[in-house]
Amino acid sequence: MTINNKNIDNVFYIFVIAHLIFWTFIPSITNHNLPLDTIEALAWGSNLDWGFNKHPPMSAFILEIFFQIFGPQDWVYYLLSQILVIISFYYVFKFSNEIFNNKLLGLISVLLIEAIYFYNFTTPEFNVNVCQLPFWSLTVYYSWKIYSSKEIKFLDCFLVGLFAAFGFLTKYLFIYLLISIDLLFIYLILFKKERKFDFKYFITIEVFIIVLVPHLIWLNNNEFITIAYGLARTGLDQSSFVDHIKFPITFLLKQVVIIIPFLIISWLLVKKIKFNINFKDKKLLFLLAVNILPIVLIFLTSLITGSKIRTMWMTPFYLFFGSLFVYLFQGQINIKKLKPFMIGFIFFFFLSPTLYAYVSILKDDKRTDYPGKEIAAKIQYAWDQQFNSTINVVLGDEWNAGNLSYHLKSRPAWEGFVEREKLEQLKDYMCLDNVCVGSR
Repeated sequence: MTINNKNIDNVFYIFVIAHLIFWTFIPSITNHNLPLDTIEALAWGSNLDWGFNKHPPMSAFILEIFFQIFGPQDWVYYLLSQILVIISFYYVFKFSNEIFNNKLLGLISVLLIEAIYFYNFTTPEFNVNVCQLPFWSLTVYYSWKIYSSKEIKFLDCFLVGLFAAFGFLTKYLFIYLLISIDLLFIYLILFKKERKFDFKYFITIEVFIIVLVPHLIWLNNNEFITIAYGLARTGLDQSSFVDHIKFPITFLLKQVVIIIPFLIISWLLVKKIKFNINFKDKKLLFLLAVNILPIVLIFLTSLITGSKIRTMWMTPFYLFFGSLFVYLFQGQINIKKLKPFMIGFIFFFFLSPTLYAYVSILKDDKRTDYPGKEIAAKIQYAWDQQFNSTINVVLGDEWNAGNLSYHLKSRPAWEGFVEREKLEQLKDYMCLDNVCVGSR
């Protein structure tokens, strides 16, 4: 298909629908069981609260909505991941169209990020990282609306506060985007004097805080367990002087590796690297604030604290990299010669799902090969031989117990790890290894 100004919207929708179909269908037919993080969040969703031991509640809340509608059908949760991905793609497209006032450049901005690992190979596993994507893109888009408008609208401020809160309730690392955007506004208001402070900004803050209040109360009542888990994952309590050098360098090297496919198809688009950075360019300042500044802040966190930054944490950070690249090099992009770029894009578009299917089929020791449905059937049979009651409680770790919660027809609530006190509260119970099922 030839891309021209008349059919760009159609090309975009064909692209996102194809992405959704491929990345829903392939894991659905090649995986025997849902991935670890998806099962874990489903376990939390079976017993919803305002937070959990590892993460805030948003990912579990979204999964539970889909479970209540569709039940234990694996393809639904692969589809859910892709819905979140294409929502983020849509707002990247919409944002880029407004930045460039050129739909073709907006389309290229989205096609470029399809080559980034985070937006293809890792997307079948619904987790907090994937769940952040739509809220990240929505927060950036409506922040741009405030940033670029002469008259600040109440609705834009409200939506930034709402989506920022939802993003934060998905994963605390969302704060890096919020700090970056705030720093940009502070710079323009206090230092450059190019913007006047508007009391409508308080709407964003108020909405953000109000939405967070239940989770903050939960955090306080649970000794800030979620924050403690996050800090433990960084290895901060065991960091040494060497870690202040090793981890930041490792972090940077991994980021380079991750964007290699992006750089390859970018090179096919622009073969002459020539650009000028004008820090008086307001559009460029915004693009740098939402693309580069969050990564710089993460890098500084690792450098100063000696903490280890896990690669998957960076999932939403590259959503607008295509927009930044196209903005920097738009003068060198020959829109009449897109054939090499499209060939490269199509190659990577099909390469990722092919590799995913290859790994999924040939390797048989992955979490997605776990016989969760079969184990649940055996547990149910053994239970029925001993009791007449319904299994409505499951105890154990999120993986083993979570699989039972997901696969058993009665959808028992996951209530944490096996403890004698919890077992004594049950009317009937049965244990296998480190997992127990029971009835109240």
